[in-house]
Amino acid sequence: MAELVFFSGTMDCGKSTLALQMDHNHRARGRTGLVLTKHDRAGESVLSSRLGLSREALEVRDDLDLWDLVVEQATHGRSVQYLICDESQFYTPQQVEQLARIVDEMDIDVYAFGITADFRTELFPGSRRLIELADRIQVPQVEALCWCGRRATHNARVVDGHMVVEGEQVVVGDTHDAPAGQVEYEVLCRRHYMRRMTSHAAREQAGSPDVLPFDLGLCPLPGAGTRG
Repeated sequence: MAELVFFSGTMDCGKSTLALQMDHNHRARGRTGLVLTKHDRAGESVLSSRLGLSREALEVRDDLDLWDLVVEQATHGRSVQYLICDESQFYTPQQVEQLARIVDEMDIDVYAFGITADFRTELFPGSRRLIELADRIQVPQVEALCWCGRRATHNARVVDGHMVVEGEQVVVGDTHDAPAGQVEYEVLCRRHYMRRMTSHAAREQAGSPDVLPFDLGLCPLPGAGTRG
């Protein structure tokens, strides 16, 4: 039976790469489907990963009815056996409900990929509805890492090297080399998120622009013991 599966994790854990791989695997077995995305970092109507892979995709606007989209495809004789839905945190709750209906009434597999919470640690509306409706929620096997080496659990928004916790929920940015004044994002463990300690702030505290201060003692790695 068809399923609605939500692949969720922080940035940098390979969600878009997995979405591209799953689309490739299905097409390699002769299955036909649709690839959708919204607010991809590479621009409109493209699904891209930070590894440099990309493919053309349908841009999901707020007024797009996903149920009508699939019905239209079927009406014109185009078989749709699966949907790849990247950046699904940006979909509206109504669009997530349409995805669930597509699974239940058309028996079409839907694979959604997205971030659960924003830079304020608040759930995106689309992600919240996916958590409520998905048949399965899966975490990608590749773990994103905080600068300290621990598993990253939070997405931090950084402007001019400083972490911010106020502002619009949706601001598209990149994760490195952002020009001054522009938005970039960094993944952090909970401890460093709560302390507003980005890699930039950690370097400043260590007094070195080049070396990350793993020896600051702020966030011991799992299994690290204490000396007597």
